Parts: sequence; C-alpha cells; structure tokens
Amino acid sequence: MIRIAIPNKGRLHDPTVSLLREAGLPVLEGGTRKLFAKTTDPEITYLFARAADIPEYVQDGAADVGVTGLDLIHETKSDVEVLLDLNFGRAGLVLAVPEEATISSANELNGMRVATEFPNITEDYFKNQGIDIEIIKVSGACEMTPHVGIADAIVDISSSGTTLVTNHLKMIDKVFSSSVQLIANKESMQKNGKIEQIRTALESVLRAKGKRYLMMNVPTASLETVKKVLPGMAGPTIMKVESDDSVLAVHAVVDAATIFATVDELKNAGARDVLVVPIERMMP
Repeated sequence: MIRIAIPNKGRLHDPTVSLLREAGLPVLEGGTRKLFAKTTDPEITYLFARAADIPEYVQDGAADVGVTGLDLIHETKSDVEVLLDLNFGRAGLVLAVPEEATISSANELNGMRVATEFPNITEDYFKNQGIDIEIIKVSGACEMTPHVGIADAIVDISSSGTTLVTNHLKMIDKVFSSSVQLIANKESMQKNGKIEQIRTALESVLRAKGKRYLMMNVPTASLETVKKVLPGMAGPTIMKVESDDSVLAVHAVVDAATIFATVDELKNAGARDVLVVPIERMMP
C-alpha cells in the first residue's frame, strides 16, 4: 500500500487534487475533513495533512509520497527524495523592509532583527553572507512586525508582491525560490516500484500541458511547405489517405502558445481540414 500525503487546504490543495485527477488518481470518498481518502487504485490512498507537516511525514514514513513546497522541505531540513517539480505554487521568500527605510541591501541589516516564519532558511541566507542578525520567529502576520517595532525587516513568502505593497514594505532581495514538489520516503523508494509509476504518471500530465495535437489533410504537392511550418517534437507523422492518393494526413505536436499563428501559416501553405486537439498525457 502506498500512502500519498497531500495538502488538506490552502492554495496548494486544489491544484494538487486537480493534477492527481488528470494523472488518473482522483480522490474518492474523501474530503478535507477526512484524514484519509481512497483512489481508483486499491493500492494507493491519500493522507490529508498540513503542507508544512508533509516533509516530516514523508521523512518519518507516515507517508510514502508527498506533495508540498520546496520552501517547506528546506525549512524542515527533511531527508526526503525530491522526485519531480510539479510546476505550480511558484513563490519566493523575499527580504523586505518598510518603504520609508533607507536600507537597500542585506548587509545593512547587520546586528538588526528579522522576523520570519522560516527561521532555518533565513538563518542560512544570512550566514552564507556573513551577516549577523537576530531572528524573530513568528507564526503569522509577519508583514506587520516592522510597523509595531518587533523587527527591522522580514523574510516572507511573496508570489505577486501585492501583500508587500499593501503593507508598505519594499523588497531588497530574493532569499529563496519555491514551487511544489513531489517527494518520497527514501526507504519506500527502494522497496516499492509503484512510486516510480506515480512519478511517471504526473510527469506525463505536466509534459502534455501547453501542447496541442494537430491533424490535417495536406495535398502531396504542398507537403514540403507544410513541414517547414510545423515545429513538431520529432517531426510530423505523415500517412496516406486511402480515399485520395493526392492527399496526405499529417499529424504533429506543437506548443499551444503558437497555435493561432501556426494554423494560419498551415492554411496558407495548403493544409486543410485542420483539427486542434488537447493532449491529456505524454509519456517519455
């Protein structure tokens, strides 16, 4: 039995559940109020947990696999196997000071107080630069601490910078970049090959995002021109059309971002009956 720990709430919950569903492992008979949930695979169950607790759950073997932020993995210093960047939940830990402060670099904070929910990452950041600061550990509302005299600066999560602006703070440096990762217990990895199947399934969904499958009919005389338009992953697939020897069926995988321009170029090159199809999964 494989137990996968996933965030029970917050900004990481819905994208995680959605990605797992696309990979063929939807949550069944469960919800955020339950501790466990079944999947379509009888050998795989979900464990709902706080994202901050998941690295240690996986390290200690309470879960075999987990989905959580890279920042939380580093903050807890958990000894886990990082299997795959899931490419969502991107955010950064930033060093910020009040807007009116004259401080413009980390070096100027020597001997001062820095408030954060990430004391280990913050300590490593300043230690690597040889800067001596006092860390004030907080569990929330970090952005308020400089304004009430608790700290001179903060290290906090920022994805868009809106919170900093709202609280009259300015960023002076990036401390750490994070995104959501698939992790595994190291012993479980050695014992159970199904974990690699889970990784491959999720990777196949990620590879398919941003790609589209093009199908079209192309007159034989226009084939070379059409091939120049198509930037397919391994070149287009070309097949005969049984009902018309003068026409070929051409298939290719292209970037979704280029679809609008590509389809127009293909039609100008002689392609017709162009179909654009979404791709659910792409296996390496």
